[in-house]
Amino acid sequence: MIKQTFRVADMSCSNCAMKLESLEDSLDGVKEINASYHKLSMTVEYDETRLTAAQIVEAVKRKGYTAVPA
Repeated sequence: MIKQTFRVADMSCSNCAMKLESLEDSLDGVKEINASYHKLSMTVEYDETRLTAAQIVEAVKRKGYTAVPA
C-alpha cells in the first residue's frame, strides 16, 4: 500500500470532495480516499500492484475534475 497526494482542479464545494471520495467504492485496490476542496487536493491510499496513479487520474477525469500527482 502507498499513500499518494493529487492536486485536483475544478473543485468548488464540499460536494465535489464527496464525489471524489466516492471513487473509493469503484476503484479496485483503493483502501481510502480523503479529498479537501479547501486544499484542492486528495490523498489516496491504494495497492500499487492493483492500481496505478494514471488509473486514478483517469477515474477523477470521468467525474469531471483534473488531477495530477503532487
